Amino acid sequence: VNACVDVVLSGVKLLEALGLEPSEGKNHAVLNSGQDLREAFAHFMERGAAAERFFSDAEAFRDIARAASEHPAAQLYVGGNAALIGQKLATNPDLKILLCGPVGPKLHELLDDNVVVPPESMQERDEFHLILEYQAGEQWGRVRAPAANRFIFSHDLSNGALNMLEVFVSSLDEFQPDLVVLSGLHMMEGQSKEMRQRRLMEAVASISDIPTDIPIHLELASMTDQDFMSNIMHQQVFPLVNSIGLNEQELLFLTQSASGPHASLASWSGIPDVGVVSDILFWILKEHGRTAERASDLTRIHFHTLAYHILATVDGHWGNQAAAVAAGARAAGTQACATDTIDASKVFLKAPLEFVTSHTEEPARISLNPDEPVVHWHREGISFHFTPVLVCKDPVRTVGLGDAISAEGLLYSEAYPQ
Repeated sequence: VNACVDVVLSGVKLLEALGLEPSEGKNHAVLNSGQDLREAFAHFMERGAAAERFFSDAEAFRDIARAASEHPAAQLYVGGNAALIGQKLATNPDLKILLCGPVGPKLHELLDDNVVVPPESMQERDEFHLILEYQAGEQWGRVRAPAANRFIFSHDLSNGALNMLEVFVSSLDEFQPDLVVLSGLHMMEGQSKEMRQRRLMEAVASISDIPTDIPIHLELASMTDQDFMSNIMHQQVFPLVNSIGLNEQELLFLTQSASGPHASLASWSGIPDVGVVSDILFWILKEHGRTAERASDLTRIHFHTLAYHILATVDGHWGNQAAAVAAGARAAGTQACATDTIDASKVFLKAPLEFVTSHTEEPARISLNPDEPVVHWHREGISFHFTPVLVCKDPVRTVGLGDAISAEGLLYSEAYPQ
């Protein structure tokens, strides 16, 4: 239920255009000014890490958004995880996609013809999200980026209040979908605690109205409030969805929020350790997923990081996992390089060629075989499918990569009727 126009441009170019000098890095949970913006941008650029923040001052944001969208180097795209996943799925000519989000005139023009927007979802003004990209090795003052990534910020009240969720759920009767994809919960972080709690309860009530025979996938995104994450996980949203998509930042934040395995790890250094990732995925499905004793619907997690992907599934609920995880990895390589197929000259392998599958129990040691790139292992009723990613050397566009990966993985996943 989140949709917007993404304005993509070089972070350094925009900050220069706004007259913001290079600064020491400092993390801010919410941006209140240009000063906060430049400090937060420097903080994440220095780490080569992705982040998403709410900009609280509406008027200042409008000025920044205008400067960004009119910058000669800016590109305008469909944005918002839900719209991006819809747009990716819509490239399949046999699919019709229902998208409910705040859709303004520019976004409507950018959407694929296979994307249906109900009239109640249309609004007069677009919601803009600014995506400040930086390249590996790029300098800004004393800061040097170790990897290419982006810093996203917005002042987005419609998406932040999940305004279109009820419209979405009420449209499902007529649309009769085979799959529901939800995203946008992270946008609620800009709300007050009371408003957020109330809206989350309403969201849970709405999601509970979706017929149980329709699988629901929840795409997570960058968050900063551990209590809110804990609420989503523990009592409310996780038990209602069948599948989750997330990256390494979100996975670590999730285990930190609920004191799960490896929660003392402050941040990843380099490529996330496969054994650590696998332990956390196992714990989520064991603690919050479907078991004989627990009536949760959660049975699938699609984890993606730059170098590799893992699809973890509770046995008996999903099929075709090897194809699904491979399709997601292929989508990462082609979309980042903007090619139709993988071009071997434009990609490289960054995944560990050997790894252990756990650090909390007796692990298996796995060596990758190029002839069989999808590796499978099993742990107490949960299957893990791992594939390396052919990483684009000079990415043309990194925005929406996680959404494309999750969409493609879903397209190839077979949900067994329960």
